[in-house]
Amino acid sequence: MTFCLLLRLQLRSGAAGHLVGRHIHKLASLREVTSLPPKKMQSLLYPFSGLEAHLDRSVDRMQFQLFHPSVEDMMEAEKLFCSSPSHRIDYYISAERMDHAPALKQPEVCFIGRSNVGKSSLIKALFSLTPEVEVRVSKTPGHTKKMNFFKVGKAFTLVDMPGYGHRAPRDFVDMVEPYLYTRKNLVRTFLLVDGSIGLQKADLIALEMCEETRCPYVMVVTKIDKCRQGALLTNLLDLQDVVKTQTTSCFPQPFLISSVHYWGIHLLRCFIAHVTGSIRLQDTSKSGSDTSGFH
Repeated sequence: MTFCLLLRLQLRSGAAGHLVGRHIHKLASLREVTSLPPKKMQSLLYPFSGLEAHLDRSVDRMQFQLFHPSVEDMMEAEKLFCSSPSHRIDYYISAERMDHAPALKQPEVCFIGRSNVGKSSLIKALFSLTPEVEVRVSKTPGHTKKMNFFKVGKAFTLVDMPGYGHRAPRDFVDMVEPYLYTRKNLVRTFLLVDGSIGLQKADLIALEMCEETRCPYVMVVTKIDKCRQGALLTNLLDLQDVVKTQTTSCFPQPFLISSVHYWGIHLLRCFIAHVTGSIRLQDTSKSGSDTSGFH
């Protein structure tokens, strides 16, 4: 167990409530993950590996493994998600409109998705090594009504966008679209899709919005623990068909996530560190080819 994790455990509040991040999951740290049996560790770090055997031979597997860093690279990336006196990670500010958004210079990533897709839970898992970070999760869809900014030291900023669809803020488009078009330090948008139900009409509209802005974005498939493998594979292949035939700015590889079991969390942390230029990875692809040129 790392020193910073021990420190976070000592700082952990005993108070329960809706502020998430107060409890550290045993698999939040890679040092704990590497103590697992090899097959279990492999499926947790690279969730696609657990599905690969069920794919037809005709399916191109490389599209799911373009970004495939080593465990050592993931450990290097993990340091960015652990707060220290010289590298503070914390909620910064909220904004209802772009003219309220802070003027920041460091690289920025944003997370958008349908209400109840698990966006806040995912951000909670990403920041789980820093339990004092306040990420509010509600059982009621549509809880996030503002753009919430989280500073990760001087490395980058993460923005939690309001959810679209059910109970979305009335001015959702007026809030999000100007951000995507005008935010000069935005380096990647993460578009979340519920893996248990697949692409919905609202997701396709959000995808079109990302395409129109021509800013690089990535598909993140959440809740992969909530359905059978057959249903997940069907939804995943449908999504990949859309990415292949209808997008030009989307990174070809989707990231498979379970915020409950921490499947894919370490891989996504590493990708964020990579695209924000926060660290230089030794190897980013299973085939050994660099993925930094993909947009």
